[in-house]
Amino acid sequence: MSGIDAQQSDLPETAPTRSGTAQFMWQQLPYLVALLLAIAGVAYTNVSHQPLTGYWEFLALAIGVVCVVTKWPEVDGRDNQLRLVWTQALHWIAVLVTMNIMLISGVQQLLPTPATGLVLLTLLALGTFLAGVSLLSVQISFLGLAMGAAVPAISWLKQSIFFFLLGAVLLIGLAISFWLRQDRRPPHVATRMSNQAED
Repeated sequence: MSGIDAQQSDLPETAPTRSGTAQFMWQQLPYLVALLLAIAGVAYTNVSHQPLTGYWEFLALAIGVVCVVTKWPEVDGRDNQLRLVWTQALHWIAVLVTMNIMLISGVQQLLPTPATGLVLLTLLALGTFLAGVSLLSVQISFLGLAMGAAVPAISWLKQSIFFFLLGAVLLIGLAISFWLRQDRRPPHVATRMSNQAED
């Protein structure tokens, strides 16, 4: 009987742990989706050489909505809720205006199209980080930092992809030549080498 009681006492502990982990992952999902969408936008811009104006505006608005929705339960009182909505609205309108300034044709002539995507991601990262600081939200600030870190990472990866390909071709070539040498070795040499190893 004591074994059954021990098993029953274990069950309530595992269920909240699983639901706690699922709830934590569910809470982090909007931030992960925003980061993936931002990186996908830069990747598409680099491949298609077309700035995605509407995409970046949508993403800025979506992150603004995430900021309001995630902080809404923590704000008490109608006045504080209205202040949250208005401050975030003004913040993200400023970010959108800055993004659109970068997309003006006169400014576009100074920047190549792939660089435009990186500049827009940088502005979005800065806006997200500052929104996180003003809301005292670690998750939103971290999202901004992750977006900002993605900018040099994408730039470095794009510049060094040629070297990665050359390194991969070199390693594949060495592996093939080593494998072919093993197959072409005469049988008596392989036997002699194994006999020397045994001695």
